[in-house]
Formats: sequence, C-alpha cells, structure tokens
Amino acid sequence: MNNKKILMITGDFTEDYETMVPFQTLLAVGHQVDAVCPGKKAGDSIATAIHDFEGDQTYTEKRGHNFSLNASFDAVDVNDYDALVIPGGRAPEYLRLNPEVLAMVRHFFSSNKPVAAVCHGAQLLSAAGVIKGRACSAYPACRPEVEQAGGEYADIAIDAAITDGNLVTAPAWPAHPAWLAQFMALLNNG
Repeated sequence: MNNKKILMITGDFTEDYETMVPFQTLLAVGHQVDAVCPGKKAGDSIATAIHDFEGDQTYTEKRGHNFSLNASFDAVDVNDYDALVIPGGRAPEYLRLNPEVLAMVRHFFSSNKPVAAVCHGAQLLSAAGVIKGRACSAYPACRPEVEQAGGEYADIAIDAAITDGNLVTAPAWPAHPAWLAQFMALLNNG
C-alpha cells in the first residue's frame, strides 16, 4: 500500500465516530492524516458530539470526547495532500461558511484526488459546488441540499456507501466498513 497524506477538515461538534474512527483507521494502515480546524493549531482540541439512533424521528445528540488536532489549519497547503476526509456532525454546518475551507474542498475535486464525506459532510460538498451531476449520499436531512446543489441524492442503506468518480459518500457512521473500504480502494488506485 502506498502511504498517502490525507487532510481531514473538521471542527467543534463534529460527530465523534465519524472523526475518530476514520482518523485512527487510516493511521493504522499506514497513512498520514492531518486533522485541522479553522482558527486552531496542532495540539488544540475540538469537542465532538455523539449522534445515536435510538428510535426517535432523528438522531439524538450527546457530548462526545475531545479530539486533539495534529496539524494547524493556517499551515495547510492542499497541494501537499493526496486525499480529503470530511466527517459529519454539526461542524459542516458552520465550516461551509468559511471561504478557505470551501477553496480547499474545491481543490480536491479540480485535482481529481480522492474525497470521502460522511453524513452532514455533504453540506460542505454542496456549499463548495462540487457535486453537480454526481451521486452523493448523506444523512437524509441533507437530501435537499444535495439536490439543490445539482447532485443526485443516493438513498442507500445506513450501513452502505457509494463511490462516484473520486467521491465516496455514506449516510452516517454505521457505514464505516463500506465507506472506508471504498475510500481506501481509491487511495490504492492513485
């Protein structure tokens, strides 16, 4: 396996599993993952939220862990990275308002580098204008945003993922096995 340098853009109240599981998994198989957040530097931490499916009409939200960032947002040069990971949770809701974040996301699409987004990560993809004509899964509440951005909402099982070109998406953390497997397949082909 070629070791890749992967950028993870995240922020406060990112979904706990959707941040920690891919971060640790990708490190465990030999990739470098730089987790960054606007306004924060290496060594700072972000708060996470745990979204659980407990039979209500939507997920419940509880305070998660503190997640330590290992890289500084201001030091990122997207040209140095082979791929991008966008976790879900509450963070994409406000990260999509940051022009630097949107420019970073656009870079990975214009360079045809692998991108993995899960759950509410589709909010960043929609705001960046990169999913027009693409199949894109997301948490069902994000369907209108995917469709308004010209994407084709992939209504797949909660534990499934879909790949369209350089983009791998999934509805939520129960899809980690499929989502990460498809993302790593893209990494290995690059």
